[in-house]
Amino acid sequence: MLFARSAHGVRGEACGPGAAGANTGSFAALIGLKPAPAAGTIADAALGSVIHEAMAETQDKPLPASARKLSKAREDGQLPRSRDLGHAAAIGTAAALLLSFSPWLVRRLQELLAGALQFDVSALGTADAMLRQLGGLVLQMLLLVVPLGAATIAAAVLAARLCGGWNWTLKPLMPRFDKLDPVSGFGRIFSRLQLIETLKACVLATVLLAVGARHLWSELGVFGGIAAQSLPAALASAGELLRGGLLLLLLALAAFAALDVPLQKWRNAHQLRMTHQEAKEELKQLEGNAEVKGRLRARMRQMSRQRMLSAVADADLVVMNPTHYAVALKYDEATMAAPRVVAKGADLLALKMRDHAAEHRVPVLQAPPLARALYAHTEIDEQIPAALFAAVAQVLAWVYQLRHAAPLQAQGLPAPQPLVPPELDPLQGGRPRRTRRSVR
Repeated sequence: MLFARSAHGVRGEACGPGAAGANTGSFAALIGLKPAPAAGTIADAALGSVIHEAMAETQDKPLPASARKLSKAREDGQLPRSRDLGHAAAIGTAAALLLSFSPWLVRRLQELLAGALQFDVSALGTADAMLRQLGGLVLQMLLLVVPLGAATIAAAVLAARLCGGWNWTLKPLMPRFDKLDPVSGFGRIFSRLQLIETLKACVLATVLLAVGARHLWSELGVFGGIAAQSLPAALASAGELLRGGLLLLLLALAAFAALDVPLQKWRNAHQLRMTHQEAKEELKQLEGNAEVKGRLRARMRQMSRQRMLSAVADADLVVMNPTHYAVALKYDEATMAAPRVVAKGADLLALKMRDHAAEHRVPVLQAPPLARALYAHTEIDEQIPAALFAAVAQVLAWVYQLRHAAPLQAQGLPAPQPLVPPELDPLQGGRPRRTRRSVR
């Protein structure tokens, strides 16, 4: 090893880093009075809940929801969902399948009906013949209905995915006993958002009724001619009328869904808006309390000092400057390619390292240029720079002499004065390396 050869050569020369609360609570709690047990208590409390919710809804919330609040709302199952989009997708899928496969479905139903009306005299001698035939008919009907139902469910699920995305959570299914409170229940029933939903449902029902009535009125003459047609022709004409009316209803549902999706997204974003106080509280929770963070940093510095002081006891020597800097070095020829810095400190910590080294009889060398260079260009648990091999080899050779010399001879050994390259000494123009951590 290069450093080992250098050290032995020198030795030979020397030896020789509100949410807002639930809008529940009674009217009495809102005005600060106790509710009296009277007949109108629940009604008054419900009115108070409505007023309280209206006040909460009109509260100034100028800030959009943060990413943390959106994530929490998603965990709670609070996502924009459009019922109209799900209804339009489910009904549209079912109608498209029925109209596309209607000829095949008609033939299949005719075959099932013909088979059900057949009667076999030999079946009279079997007690469970009717049950077997009924079971077979039910199974065949299920084979027709189940694919249609599965496609309808899949369409509704995909519609929900388009509006709010996938969200797997069981929190909405958990029992909530606050839902049983009649006061908050009245507040939810008569809330502004619930009134908007009710009005929207009434408008949708009115529009669908008007579209259906208009279609029936326009095709009233065709209905009169169906009675004079044969059964197959009458069924075909009725199917065409049904197809036209169903298409108009689906267009109305699709129009409502196109309006409801952005409305639900706006409503969800409006409900999750934040006040300035809520934003401050959330920022405080994310960053933590300043006092707690300060205590944690102080505790971490203390633990780091203790680790370094314990490492000083196992070091080979401590190089000082003489009071500003202290660097503890250790070298094991069997396991290390070069000496390593096991601890370093400045000012008060440097003095503590010196005292700790004296307690454990670790040699302390006053070599200001070397101490400054090691402190500036080496981190803890790192090897010394190659440019300082010769200087460190000199001081380690002096340490080895102290270990093997007699007590009287050790006192008379002169301390080395290692030479440090000027570019590594901060006082002589050498720029210190950017340190990752500094413990004081």
